[in-house]
Amino acid sequence: AAMSTSLDAEGVRAAYDDVRSDNTKTQWAVFKFDRQRIGCSASGEDFEKFRAQFNENERAFGYIRIQTGDELSKRQKFLFITWVGASVSVLQRAKMSTDKSVIKIIFAVELQLENISEIDFDHFVSELNKAGGANYGTGVREI
Repeated sequence: AAMSTSLDAEGVRAAYDDVRSDNTKTQWAVFKFDRQRIGCSASGEDFEKFRAQFNENERAFGYIRIQTGDELSKRQKFLFITWVGASVSVLQRAKMSTDKSVIKIIFAVELQLENISEIDFDHFVSELNKAGGANYGTGVREI
């Protein structure tokens, strides 16, 4: 019988709050599996370091803060990412939907990704803008 997935709720909540806080520089957190337990494996500021956290042979979750808007209205948006690498087994891939329910709180936009090229800052901004409603001003973005 397969063990059910558990959550380091205190560690995950602390990392989530750190990303959401306007008082810290943390822009992202990554959550990975340690056997059957999901916990925060890394957090930081630099997008390339965020991108480097995802490997072809693993499943993970990411949470990232991205500033969107234009010259008249800047706002922070948050994106929850479900990562299933291309080399993950069919069984582990199928288990991801139930494992996601263990960690998922409520996120503005969620993307499920499986190709490292999809972890792209401009793509994330585009998805957040699509979900974000009205944009005011000239459309010139200073991010």
